[in-house]
Amino acid sequence: MEEIVLGGGCFWCIEGGISGLRGVESATSGYSGGHVSNPSYEQVCAKKTGHAEVVKVVYDPQKIDLRSILRVFFTLHDPTQVDRQGNDVGPQYRSCIFYSNPGQQEIILDEIKSIQPDLASPVATTVEPAQVFWPAEDYHHDYFERNPNQPYCSFVVAPKISKALRSFGHLYE
Repeated sequence: MEEIVLGGGCFWCIEGGISGLRGVESATSGYSGGHVSNPSYEQVCAKKTGHAEVVKVVYDPQKIDLRSILRVFFTLHDPTQVDRQGNDVGPQYRSCIFYSNPGQQEIILDEIKSIQPDLASPVATTVEPAQVFWPAEDYHHDYFERNPNQPYCSFVVAPKISKALRSFGHLYE
């Protein structure tokens, strides 16, 4: 198994879109990239911890490769936005990737280079070595799956997941 930590705005969107991929063993919402131990959602939202909302993805590289995961990730959010995704504004919503090894870093940088020509603005996604991952509070886990009719899920999360399914349906279970 390998791990990668992805941040692309609200973790409900990324978790919901990544968790159904064939070969993804788990997708866990949490926080990374900050300077406070075991931050709470409220602390992260106060924009004082430095953390981003992220999803730790554990995957089987024999069943899905990192490039496929990254292509779905870049479809689930706008990697050109700085410290925001749509109406979700703040450094906790930044586009970021925390890699586990130099091989992953090389693949990530190559994927960013490959998507850049199709984008109107420069990719703002930061690429950093893995840092401490703090799991989010239990109520955030599998949020979209458990709350599909919640307004944010209906109007923000569901369209992003539908877009990923249209483009990469063959990768889903």
